[in-house]
Amino acid sequence: MSRFSQKCILLFLCFVMTFLTGCYGKLPDLENHTLEDAYDNDAVVFKTVYSSEVINLNYLVTSSAVDTAVCANVIDALVDYDTKGNIIPGLAESWESNEDYTEWTFHLRDGIKWVDYNGNYYADVVADDFVCAAEYVNNAANDTDCQYMYSTGAVVLNAQKYYEFTSYVLNPDDFEEIPEKTIPSDIGVVAEDDKTLKYILEKPCPFFTSVLSYTTYLPICRKYLNEIGSVFATDNEFMLYNGAYILHYFKPLEKQIFVKNPTYWDKKNVYLDRIENYYDADALLIGTEQYMNGSVDKAIISPDHLDEYMSKPEYAENIHRSRPDSSFSYFYCFNYEPLFDKRYEPDNWKKAVENLSFRKAVMSSIDRVSILKLYEPYDPEILLNNTITPKGSNSFNGKDYTSYGKLAYHAGNDSFDPKKARIYRDLARLELTPKGVTFPIKMLMPYNPSTEGWKQEAYMMEEQIESALGKDFIDVIVTAGSDMGFLLSVRMSGKYAFMKCRWGADYEDPQTWTEPFEDDGDYTFWQLSDNSEIKKIHKKWREQIDLASSITDDNDRRFTEFAEAENIIISNAIVVPFSIMNGDGYIMSKLNEFEGEYSSYGMARQRYKYYKKHEKSMNLEEYEKAYAEWIE
Repeated sequence: MSRFSQKCILLFLCFVMTFLTGCYGKLPDLENHTLEDAYDNDAVVFKTVYSSEVINLNYLVTSSAVDTAVCANVIDALVDYDTKGNIIPGLAESWESNEDYTEWTFHLRDGIKWVDYNGNYYADVVADDFVCAAEYVNNAANDTDCQYMYSTGAVVLNAQKYYEFTSYVLNPDDFEEIPEKTIPSDIGVVAEDDKTLKYILEKPCPFFTSVLSYTTYLPICRKYLNEIGSVFATDNEFMLYNGAYILHYFKPLEKQIFVKNPTYWDKKNVYLDRIENYYDADALLIGTEQYMNGSVDKAIISPDHLDEYMSKPEYAENIHRSRPDSSFSYFYCFNYEPLFDKRYEPDNWKKAVENLSFRKAVMSSIDRVSILKLYEPYDPEILLNNTITPKGSNSFNGKDYTSYGKLAYHAGNDSFDPKKARIYRDLARLELTPKGVTFPIKMLMPYNPSTEGWKQEAYMMEEQIESALGKDFIDVIVTAGSDMGFLLSVRMSGKYAFMKCRWGADYEDPQTWTEPFEDDGDYTFWQLSDNSEIKKIHKKWREQIDLASSITDDNDRRFTEFAEAENIIISNAIVVPFSIMNGDGYIMSKLNEFEGEYSSYGMARQRYKYYKKHEKSMNLEEYEKAYAEWIE
């Protein structure tokens, strides 16, 4: 037996002894717990089938969308969202900031409770729970991928210190001696009293309330964390809940059961009593038939079978598209510092990609609408994104961010133009030949084989580019990357020439969409280029970003300057904008997604709060009508 195994057994035995001796707290009352209503015969139950399992229940150390689908429903944030994306009170019933937006004070509502997985009361939610979370996130030992939300950009807090977070679970004899606060808090998060929480920022941040739905800013009960230590969130039984639902049952690769939290502060707006999610690796293949026979209440339609199902009236009557997802933007990146194998001629590629005419030739040769039919066969234009920042993700006084300045031109124009592609190709050949570039230029384009549709997309892209520019000019080499650790082994390692990438918004401000291109980014690596033209463009963009981010008292001007920075990226074809996400694609669902919470960033759309279960799914016509009413 390894020392690690011995240690785990000792930890478990000590935990059980602590639990049974009462030092941990009383045992859950399994016979008289408070969740009966969720299991009544007349309870409203919503059932789904899924194929991607939760990896980590610890919401403070994960940002995976699969993981956050859990915490979004069981842990509430300071703010909430309505169906139109407006920020409304959540755990905080009110808030205010100082004049320069460097101090934000939140006032917690009464009656917020922490409960265990059986619904038993543990403690009230207090301001210090948010302080504890900030300390936990900024403890380097916790290996969280969310730390940057506390340490970069305009939302920087005074989070320069990293703390040792102590667990006391193995020392029950000292339990009474544990102080309420074991760690000093000088990271810019202050509990002035149990109901008053203050965030002190290093820089003005007028959009700070939109940051608060990020997992980093969710609370954690200090007393509970000190008691349970490293066991926290290793299972649904080792968590506390303050949200609309409790994860009452969780067995990976089998089933998840969420039940309505009977002590929830806003339970009048929680209409689903129980949510049952069943695991099946073939969920995409079997979901439709399970919906039709009544086994589940939601199914995602496989794109390969969509035409087949739409041709059957009894199926088509229940099929509609899901709302396009503007929280993510897809764009094709050129790699300016290639580190791929020599057989793909990285030195030759480096010379080629530094040439503006070459990049514009590639950009003009791609018919994105045609490719997007892979994902949206009936209306692919709704996914087309001509900018990096998606339309509808940011606005000020009713004016969409993409309509500001020169960005408006790009937003309204498709870059696909075969005639221009040939003109740019000829210019590129004239400009690159004296530099020693050999033709055809090899362009390595990897794809992730585990992502549905990407392989077909890559080969369509190859055919389009080579047909438009000629195989004597460019040789697009499509390769399958590893389906395990694809980003690390390919994009972040610089082992590509041209590849589809994506970025998701973390908050509601144009600055969030600039992060892939920052100097610590691992997307295009343009900041590492030694080419004078690329360095000039990068410098101009950097200065424009610095100017835009310094404007915190005039959103109209702030948006204008950020739009100019994005214009620099697009007009110089540093990347090629591609699309937004297709949401769940075409679905059958007894939920009307326009009844739920909405935001163009964060976790709000993953919540079940506000949803009502309907008798049947909408069809496409009913959906289009509801969508038109929603966007008015």
